[in-house]
Amino acid sequence: MAVITFTSDYGLVDHRVAAVKGAILKLKEELTIVDITHQIQAYNLLQTAYVVRNAYSFFPKGTVHIISVDSFYTKERKCILYKADDHYFIAADNGLLSLIFYDIKPEEVYEITFNNRFDDEVRFTSTDIFAPVAVHLQNGGLPEVIGRKFKDPKQLSFPRAVFNESEKMLIGEIMYIDNFGNVVSNISKKNFEKSSVGFESFIVKFRNLALSRIHDQYTDLVNDWNKEQEFHGKAAAVFNDAGLLELTIYKGNGESGAKTLFGLQVGESIYIEFQ
Repeated sequence: MAVITFTSDYGLVDHRVAAVKGAILKLKEELTIVDITHQIQAYNLLQTAYVVRNAYSFFPKGTVHIISVDSFYTKERKCILYKADDHYFIAADNGLLSLIFYDIKPEEVYEITFNNRFDDEVRFTSTDIFAPVAVHLQNGGLPEVIGRKFKDPKQLSFPRAVFNESEKMLIGEIMYIDNFGNVVSNISKKNFEKSSVGFESFIVKFRNLALSRIHDQYTDLVNDWNKEQEFHGKAAAVFNDAGLLELTIYKGNGESGAKTLFGLQVGESIYIEFQ
C-alpha cells in the first residue's frame, strides 16, 4: 500500500489541506493519504518536530511524509527531501528536518530541483512541489530525477537536557504542550537513568512546585480503582510514550491540565535534583 502522510500548520477552515490532497489524487487516485495533524501552531518547528518524530515510525517503511510548516515558497529558500530510517520526508529547508532527526543521520538529502526552470511559476509550495514529488516517489521514481544531492541543509539546534554535576541536577526545559494540557519536557528516561546512578532519591522541581516520584503510566497514579474519581485533578510526573518526562493532571484537559494549573509555558525550565 502506497502511503503519503500530510502534516501542516494550515488548520482545517481554509482550502489548503483539501487542495494539497486534491493535487495528490489528481496525479494518482489510488494513493492513501493520512493526516498526521493540521493544527500545528503557525510556523512552530519544534512542535512539528515532536509530533512527526513520534508518529512517523508507526507507518510502513517507504512512506512519504509531506510536512508543510513554514513552507511558503520563496526562490531564496530551497525545498528538500530527506531519506531517513527508510522513510522519505519533504519540507522546506528551514531546519525542521534537523530537529526531527537530531540524533539520526539521514541516509540521503536532496535539494528538490524539478521546478527550477526560469519559466516555472510556484504559487503554492505544497501543491506545486511537495505533492508531485511525493507521488513521484510513491510511483517508484528515483530521488535523483527530481533533485540533486545536497550537503548543506539548514541545521537547528534541538534543546538538550544537561546534567550539572556540581549541583547534582538534571536541567531541562518544556518543549511541547499537548491537547490535554500535559507539559512535555526534553528530559528523556534514558538521560534520567544515566544521571541518577549513585543517588538514592530525587525531586522534580518546576516553578515553586515539586514532585518526588515519576510514574511509568498515567494510571499508576491511581492506587485504588474503586475510588478512581478521587484521583481526578491530581498532579503527577510520568515518562510518556515518547520516553520523555511529562507533567500531567490526571483526567485533565486543555483548560484544566498541567499547563493551566501550573502556569507553565514552552521554554520554561524544569529540574530534577538528585540526593
